[in-house]
Amino acid sequence: MSTNVYDILKVRGFIAQASDEADVRKMLGGDPITYYIGYDSSATSLHAGSLVPIMAMMHLQQAGHRPIAIVGGGTTMVGDPSGRTEMRKMLSEEAIRSNGRAIHAQLDRYLHFDGKDSLALDNADWLLPLSYVQFLREIGRHFSVNRMLAAEAYKQRLEKGLSFIEFNYQLLQAYDYLYLYQNYGCTLQMGGDDQWGNILAGVDLIRRVEGAKAEALTFPLLTTASGTKMGKTASGSVWLDADLLSPYDFYQYWVNCDDRDVGRFLRLFTFLPMEEIKQMGSLEGSDIRKAKQVLAFEATRITHGEKEAQEAQSAAVAAFGIGKEKTDQDMDAMPTTVISSSRLAKGISPMEIFAEVGLTSSRGEARRLIKQGGLYVNDQRVDSLDDILNEDSLTPDGILLRAGKKKYHRLRVE
Repeated sequence: MSTNVYDILKVRGFIAQASDEADVRKMLGGDPITYYIGYDSSATSLHAGSLVPIMAMMHLQQAGHRPIAIVGGGTTMVGDPSGRTEMRKMLSEEAIRSNGRAIHAQLDRYLHFDGKDSLALDNADWLLPLSYVQFLREIGRHFSVNRMLAAEAYKQRLEKGLSFIEFNYQLLQAYDYLYLYQNYGCTLQMGGDDQWGNILAGVDLIRRVEGAKAEALTFPLLTTASGTKMGKTASGSVWLDADLLSPYDFYQYWVNCDDRDVGRFLRLFTFLPMEEIKQMGSLEGSDIRKAKQVLAFEATRITHGEKEAQEAQSAAVAAFGIGKEKTDQDMDAMPTTVISSSRLAKGISPMEIFAEVGLTSSRGEARRLIKQGGLYVNDQRVDSLDDILNEDSLTPDGILLRAGKKKYHRLRVE
C-alpha cells in the first residue's frame, strides 16, 4: 500500500500548519488534485530557501497530483509586506516580466511544465486587466479591515508604516486562489508560514464566493542551527542560477553545513529513503563528512543535474586532495579566473587577487586574513603582506587560492 504524500511531508519536516489536517491528508491520499504555490518576480533567481516549497511540489507531483507554479508578475507589482520591515523596492513592469521569465525557466527544471499535467502561469495575465472599482465591489467587499489588521504581517508593518498599495496584497493573492479554483479546479494552496494569513484569506474568499471548501498548507521558515536564514551566507544568497552561483559553490554550501543540520537537510532537500537518512543522521565525528557529501551531491543533482553534481564533487575532491588523483576535468569544475601571463610576470599582491575573484569582500578583509593566517596559495599560508604571486607560483593545475578552510578559487594563466 502506497504511503500518503501528506505523511511523507510530515515525517520529513515540511509541514508547519494545515487549514484542516484531516481533510488535507484525505485530499492528498485520494484522487489527483490541483495545487499551487506562488513565487514573486523580484529577482532573476530563486535561492536555496526556495527549495523547501519546490521540493514539496515535487513530492506531490510524484504522488500524481497536478502542480501549478505561479510566477507573480501581477502581485510583484504591488509587493508582499509579509516578513518585511519596510516596503519592497518598486520594480518596473519590464523588469518584473524579465525576472518572471527567468524564474519560470528555473522552476521548469524541477517541475517539467507540459501545459497540461504541470502548469506555469503568470498572475499578471488576470490581475493587470482588472477594473479597480469592479474588483472592489466583487472582491473587496468580502474582506474585513479589522481582520486584516490583526494579521501578524500587517501588525508588524504598522509599527514602521504600511503603504496602501501593500495593504492590497492580501486581496490580490486571495483572488489568485479564487481564479485558480474557478478556472483550473485548484483546491490546495501551499507556501511559507509567513503566508498563512494570505492563504487563509483565499480559502475564505472561495468559501464566500463559491460556497466551496479549499485548503491551505504552510512550510516552516527555516534557519540553520547557527541562526542564519536558510539560503543566506556571509557572502550573500545561495542562488539556484548557475550563472550567479556555480554548481561547485552550490555543492560547497551543502557540504559545509553545520553538523546539526545534516539530518534535517537530508530529509528536506533529497529524495533519499528515510531509513537511509536516519542511518546517515546518526553518524558522528569525522564520519558526518560522508553524510554531508551525500547531501551536497543529491542537492546539487536535483538543482543542476547529474553531470554538474559529479563534476562539483570531483572538483571538491581535487581541491581538498583526498579520495583520488586530480584530473584536468576535476579542476575545470572549480570556480576559475583566467589571468594573463604578463600580469603574473609583474607580480600580483594576494590582497588584490583574493578580493578580485571574490574570496574576500575587499582588500581590507584580505589584509586582515593574512594577519590571522587565513589566506593560502597552493595550500601554503601567505605569511606576509609583502608576499606576491608570480611565475614561481604557477603549478600544472594553475594557482589554487584558499580563504579559510573551505573557500577555493583557481587561477588559470594564459
